[in-house]
Amino acid sequence: MSRAALLNPGLLQVWPASELARITEKVVPTGHAALDAQLPGGGWPLGSMVEVLQPQPGQHAWQLILPALAQAVRVEAGPVVVVGAPFEPFGPSLQAQGLPGDRLLKIQADKPAARLWAAEQALRCAEVSAVVAWLPKANAAELRRLHMAAQQQGRLLFVFRPTSAKTQATPARLQLQLEGAQDLQVRILKRRGPPLLQPVSLPAQPRRLTALLHARKGNAATPITRSRSHVLDRVAAPA
Repeated sequence: MSRAALLNPGLLQVWPASELARITEKVVPTGHAALDAQLPGGGWPLGSMVEVLQPQPGQHAWQLILPALAQAVRVEAGPVVVVGAPFEPFGPSLQAQGLPGDRLLKIQADKPAARLWAAEQALRCAEVSAVVAWLPKANAAELRRLHMAAQQQGRLLFVFRPTSAKTQATPARLQLQLEGAQDLQVRILKRRGPPLLQPVSLPAQPRRLTALLHARKGNAATPITRSRSHVLDRVAAPA
């Protein structure tokens, strides 16, 4: 506590636990209005690790983060670096929703240490727009190093982990858990604010993808079956 605050208690700022924190850091809208309403600042924090827990690697990942990544590449010149993705991202769907294939830099590394190294180096690269990494075996100290790298460079960082990591210590200020097989349910496990008892429900398909499928259906002779919500992670080749 500063001397000025001690001398003048009026300078102290109290954050009621019943309210979302009014953060001063920059944020990027998630692209999901219902989720933005529950996040401090109204979006994904820049310069802070966002930890996302999944029951199955890859499921719903792109649906959750793609709108923010598409916005990031519109304002930044560099690529989105993807480290250790469990499936090959489905390029046409990414392109249709604003993330061109030439703005996606995929790094495949099987060893946990190699993934961590690649993610950290990407975060420290001035040209990178955002980093997305699957780090199922990272410990708290390793995650803290990534968090600090994102903080120093003001990067957008998503780290995907298994749901079993929920009981482990994490430096993330924002920790989410994805649920649901078809529809996406986002449970907010950790945030600067009161606990959220109910998950946030998001549309089963991104709006732009839904519009494309409806347009194609109208022009096709045969109906198109409804795509799964994680169509963006369609397996082109197992990672």
